[in-house]
Formats: sequence, structure tokens, C-alpha cells
Amino acid sequence: MKHKLTELLQHAVNTLKSTGVIDSSLQPQIIIERSRDDKHGDYASNLALALAKSAKMPPRQLAEQLVAALPSDSAVIKVELAGPGFINFFIDALAQHQVIPRILTEQAHYGLSQVGAGQRVQVEFVSANPTGPLHVGHGRGAAYGSALANLLAAAGYTVHREYYVNDAGRQMDILATSVWLRYLAALGEVFTFPSNGYKGDYVVDIANELLAQAGRDFYQSIATVMADIPADEPDGGDKEEHIDALIAKAKNLLGQGYEYVFAAGLTSILADIKDDLHEFGVDYEEWFSERSLMDDGAVAEALSRLRSAGHLYDKDGAVWFASSSLGDEKDRVVLRENGQYTYFASDIAYHMNKLDRGFDHLINIWGADHHGYIPRVKAALKALGADETKLTVLLVQFATLYRGEEKVQMSTRSGEFVTLRQLRDEVGKDAARFYYVMRRSEQHMDFDLALATSKTNENPVFYVQYAYARVCSVLRQLAEKGWTRDAALGLEHLARLTETHELQLIQTLARYPEVIERAAAQFEPHQVIQYLRELATEFHTYYNAHQFLVDDDALRNARLNLIAAVQQVLGNGLALLSVSTPEVM
Repeated sequence: MKHKLTELLQHAVNTLKSTGVIDSSLQPQIIIERSRDDKHGDYASNLALALAKSAKMPPRQLAEQLVAALPSDSAVIKVELAGPGFINFFIDALAQHQVIPRILTEQAHYGLSQVGAGQRVQVEFVSANPTGPLHVGHGRGAAYGSALANLLAAAGYTVHREYYVNDAGRQMDILATSVWLRYLAALGEVFTFPSNGYKGDYVVDIANELLAQAGRDFYQSIATVMADIPADEPDGGDKEEHIDALIAKAKNLLGQGYEYVFAAGLTSILADIKDDLHEFGVDYEEWFSERSLMDDGAVAEALSRLRSAGHLYDKDGAVWFASSSLGDEKDRVVLRENGQYTYFASDIAYHMNKLDRGFDHLINIWGADHHGYIPRVKAALKALGADETKLTVLLVQFATLYRGEEKVQMSTRSGEFVTLRQLRDEVGKDAARFYYVMRRSEQHMDFDLALATSKTNENPVFYVQYAYARVCSVLRQLAEKGWTRDAALGLEHLARLTETHELQLIQTLARYPEVIERAAAQFEPHQVIQYLRELATEFHTYYNAHQFLVDDDALRNARLNLIAAVQQVLGNGLALLSVSTPEVM
């Protein structure tokens, strides 16, 4: 209906342009909003107020001329002026009923939009270091990023989902060294594991697999390994110096074998992450390797571009990016004194690569603790001569787990976090995804595990899925009575749907496409959840107040068409969230 009203107003604008009332060069944005009060109609537009200045005419006078130029339409029963120049539209109830055949015809396509006009959008999310399993902190970013990508696709954007694999740098060297040391322990060597190594059981599993594949090929005595290694932190040493020395020793002793050990850790953990995310309903078009940026010279090329543009300088043996002149709080090192690129240097090259791939818009979804990183990345885009507004960074707060009133400890003394897989095993994919997306991403959230697994109306995901399942139950009861749904007969008698609950449901169903467009524009998939909860509430209220399987054929089939439309829209919305639609609960 909003599109129809937009077309009517555009016709009125064109008419006033042809008569010289409005400058022919103007291309006004026509905004139609639902009225907050039924007394003021069903929809309203502020077009006259927006155009009054350029038309050099009082808004109300211009509104009168716009209304006079509106073509007639059977769906609009009355148009009124309000206040300083608002145009209020009153819509015929039967015209609003036409959303039902539209939903039943379009089915899964109902609500899809072309507002994105095929623009290419890259959404990069999760991108956790492949140094261990995903934990519950990563889960919220995964659910939010996946839902947002689906939402943008539904709004007509061409979406490219990407995971940036941080498979280069010191943390990966720490992982490789940790795997090697556990491998030596499996061969009988006895030593104190470094305090700054990766201690999870998964490292032991990778080491045992390495032993099964390579036998003693990478064996070195612990005496050889620990020779000249500085003391670790518990023994009065520095844990950073200790692990860095062990990394250097591993590379020296293993030679080419170090890459084999490195790959064993990376391959195992990355495969686990891919499987974990797939089971969580998250898949990507691309897994982009940070190491590829080193191998193909992209990092060197990015720094060369910055040097040519005058944004790099040398100081204290290092190379610095003059980011403070471009909005960052201070300058940043991109090449250390030891000749190693910083993580930020790789990030500059990665964003240069994104831009070179021709995306119209870049969306990075980061943890809230990365807030301070935004200005330096924006500064890099400016320095590369790119439009920094092409990049949007969305922040995701961590979630706090509760089981009823009791707070769940997120990690143990060994540093092992509650994993995403453990969360899925306890509450299921549907509840986890639904809860993670239920609030704005930048808001802190409490995740009640007990509530998420309860089969009560207080559990939001159960409440919405139960509405879908209830429609399935009605259709089963229909068959048990020996009846079938006559959709054509029901469509002929939509005028019989006059109950307050029915009219409210119809209006809510009609809002779904608007919700999709608005939620996509604001990067807020939680708006879809809010809508689904509202639709479910209205349906449950309708279900409790009225009988659907009445003897009156016309009324029965009209109501069955209405609840079938409700079921379809619930299914469409849940699909965007990658939440299932059980038929029995």
C-alpha cells in the first residue's frame, strides 16, 4: 500500500511540475508513514512540508494542491489535511485485505525488496584467530553477521559473506610451537609447558594426530629445545621473551618441518571452525587468508602506496603510518625494527584488497573491544585515496550467560572458554541464534540458558515457533474433519474477515515488507525479531478468541487463508534468522 500511495503522490508532483507550481528539476523523496492514531487515517506524508520552501508556498497551501492533483484510486476512500500540511490517507478495509492473496501468491518471496538495487556489499564477520575453538563470545557476532547478511540480501543487495583468516603473525607461531611441544610430550619428553602457550585439550589432540602422521620426524630432545631459552614468568622470567625464544628455536630446529607443524595446527582448527559455524547456520562465500597478503606482496604494495602518498615515515628503525593527521589519536607502526609487518599493516592491505575487488560498500562486524581500532582503519582508507564512507563498522557486545539466577562462568582457570559448540548442544541452534540477535548488537545482553530451553510463552523463540506450529495443527485438524482448504473460496470472501483481531493481523502482515527495508537500512535484524514476536502475539490472541474450523464454508476458508498468510510470514522471517519452523511442538 505504501508503494501505491507513493505512486499516487508522484503523479501529483508531476502534475504540479507540468503547471509550474513545482520546479521541474526537483526530485523529492516521497516518504509515507503509518499513522500512529487511526483517527488520522492509515498513512500520512509530509511531502508538502518538504517541498514548501522550494515551491515558495505555505505547506498547507501546497498540500491542498497536491491533494487536488491526486488521481482517484479505489483503495483510498478519503484524503485529509492535518496540522501545517500533513496529508493523511484513509484506506478501504477490503483493499487492505488484498495483502492475503499477495502473501499466498508470493510465498517465500513476500517481503523481498529491490531497494538495494543489486549493490555489492561485503560483510566480514567473526574472523576469529584460528588458534582455538570458537567460544560463546564469537557466537553473537556469528548470529548477528549471518542474519544481517541475509537481511541485506532480502532487501536487494548482492551480499558477499567473508571470514578473514588471521593465519599469519605471532599468535599463530605460538600455536604452532604449542603443538610441537605437546608432540614432544607425547613422545615422552618431560618439561613445564610455557605459561604463554595454548593449553587447551584441542592442542593435545592436534599433537597426537601429528604424531600419528609423522612419527618421530620432528623429534628433538627437550634438553636441545630448552638450551639457552630465557626463564618463564613463574620462575622469575618474562613469559613473552620465553615463548618468543621457543618460537625461534622451533623454527631453527625444524627448518622446513616448521611449516608442516604450523599447517597441522591451522588446518585442524580452521576445519573445526568451519564445521562449527556451518552447524550454527553460518556459511561464507569466501575464507580470505591473511598469509595470502604476504605471499602475493599485497602488504608491501599497500605500504608502497602509502609511502608514495607521503603518509609513511621512518623513526627508531621502524616504519610509521602518520594516521594522527587523518583522524586517529596517534601514529601507528606498520613495519617493526625486526622487519616484521604489524597486524595493522596486514589490515591496511586487506582493506585495499576489498576496495580493489570493487565492492560498493564494506561492512566489518567487530567485537566492542575493537572500538578504538575504527579511526586507524578509516585513516588508512583516506590515505589510500578511498571514500571512507564506504566502510561501516558495526560493533557487537559480548553476552553474559545465566542459568536462571546463576551466572555461568565463561572460562576456567586453564583459560578454556565455554565454546559455541557447547552452547549449541545445550540450547540448540534456533534458540542460540534467536537470543543472540534479539537486541541491538551494540547493547549488552544477558543470555538465560534455562529460559532459552523452556517450552513456555516466556521463551521468545518458543513463542514464535509455536505460532507457526499452531497453524500446522489447525490444518491437521481440518484434515481430520474430512475437510480441505478451499483457498479460492476463501479469497472470494475475505470481506467476512471483520473481527478486530482479524483486521489487526491483516495490518501487521502488510507491514512486513516495510520492516525488512527499514531493518536492512539500519543494520538491525533485531527489528525482524520484534516484528515476529508482535505477529505471534496477535495470532495467539486470535487463536484463543475465535474458532477457525466453523461450519460456514466461506468464513472458514477466509480464516484459513488468513492464518496461512500468518504462517508464511512467520516462516519468511524465521528463515532470515536461520531459525527453523517446526510443525509440531
